[in-house]
Amino acid sequence: MSRRGWLLFAAMSVIWGLPYLFIRIAVEYLTPGTLVFFRTAGAAVVLLPLALARSQVAPVLARWRPLVLFTAIEVMLPWLLLSDAERKLSSSLAGLLVAAVPLVGALLARFSSPADRVTGSQLAGLLLGVVGVVALVGLDFSGLNLFAFAEMAVVSVCYATGPIVLTRSLADLPGAGVIAVSMALTAVCYLPFLLLQPPEHLPASAVSGVVVLSLVCTALAFLLFFQLIATIGPTRSTVITYVNPAVAIALGVLVLGENITAGMLVGFPLILAGSILAARRSRTVAANRSEEITPVAAA
Repeated sequence: MSRRGWLLFAAMSVIWGLPYLFIRIAVEYLTPGTLVFFRTAGAAVVLLPLALARSQVAPVLARWRPLVLFTAIEVMLPWLLLSDAERKLSSSLAGLLVAAVPLVGALLARFSSPADRVTGSQLAGLLLGVVGVVALVGLDFSGLNLFAFAEMAVVSVCYATGPIVLTRSLADLPGAGVIAVSMALTAVCYLPFLLLQPPEHLPASAVSGVVVLSLVCTALAFLLFFQLIATIGPTRSTVITYVNPAVAIALGVLVLGENITAGMLVGFPLILAGSILAARRSRTVAANRSEEITPVAAA
């Protein structure tokens, strides 16, 4: 990998490990719906003009039905549930639970593509990941909010399903255009949350959290990620999804003083190892699908 590739990889590993920390800070003062509005509106202000200048919006709008489905599954619903769950869960635990997305994605891939046979290593990865989730929940059960955990389970399913819609219905469209229109559409849909429940008081920490979420973790992140794909390819780019949870845990502990629990110590390595094994493909399938790009799943 080139020096540029390593720099982009390191930047994305950190940037997409940040959202859990800043969501946890922002939801102390903003409702989940209002936070989603600010995050997507700010990103749309940056990304939409770029997409319009490159004539990437019209082709996306022409495919509006799958676009709406993709936006609802990948952005509208999971970002709302994630923000609500972090009112009851630590940021580090939320980041860790999202690490299970590759496990869900591997299961969905098996059901959506019956021709793809599950290999021994993939099956072992799925079982290992399930054991990790069970260890995480079982060892930390006394302090776990079950409703928030259920919300995170839905988030994981959404994050794993969205790329399937993207690959099947929107893969031939410019990625930057898809993301820009998705952000704008979500912001419009969540505008009523701001109008009905405007924030009464926003300290500097909440404002900075919203700015970082919108401009850094969303707008800048996607621009850099497309550059990363162009530099090292889509397959190696997805490896950042295995680094992001570790960054989230470290930030939660160092910045917010969150505790590292026994469930995290046991569950995280198992979930991580299981995700890596479950997401592996046979050489034949990998060769046939080497150009599949699922950038939003890492967000």
